[in-house]
Amino acid sequence: MAKVSLYNMQGEEVGEFELNDSVFGITPNESVVHEAVVMQMASRRQGTVGVKSRGMVSGGGKKPFRQKGTGRARSGSSRSPLWRHGGVIFGPQARSYAYTIPRKKRRLAMRSVLSDKVANGDFIVVDELKMEKPNTKMMAQILGKLGVERKALVVTDCEDARLSARNIAGVKPVKADGVNVYDVLNHDKVVIGADQVRKMEEVLADA
Repeated sequence: MAKVSLYNMQGEEVGEFELNDSVFGITPNESVVHEAVVMQMASRRQGTVGVKSRGMVSGGGKKPFRQKGTGRARSGSSRSPLWRHGGVIFGPQARSYAYTIPRKKRRLAMRSVLSDKVANGDFIVVDELKMEKPNTKMMAQILGKLGVERKALVVTDCEDARLSARNIAGVKPVKADGVNVYDVLNHDKVVIGADQVRKMEEVLADA
């Protein structure tokens, strides 16, 4: 099994931590990771745009002028798409852009990005990532001692620790079940409690 350094919240190395190779030691599959990210980004699209077709525009019930004898092109409604204030032909309508890829692919993508973080030394395991009360200043000091200088994904089940981290620029706190492919890629470091690593292994090891 792969091993990484285990740290405490003072930034001190207190031992080694074994990782499941089937989750944290695979060769990343870039194409599947790409599919997972595109799926996530598509699901985030609001899709709330919308325009009115000729059936939705108010008015236009009366024929504007008689059919023959005016010298004008015949017309049945003043709300035709050819007229000013008319409807829109084939305009965008509110819709959902969300779709899913197979679960095995989603989990393979997650294992791929996690393995990449471990291989690059950007996966920091802390023996116990917990706090007794929310304290943003203390959390910032903890991350500084762990060598986190830029964007970091903090994975912990302690609500006070998550509340402490959420106001730090570039830091996103989540639970183990809230970790996703895009967030792992979008952050330079993953700081995770040892108990959360085991929870992720339980889900991903048999995927």
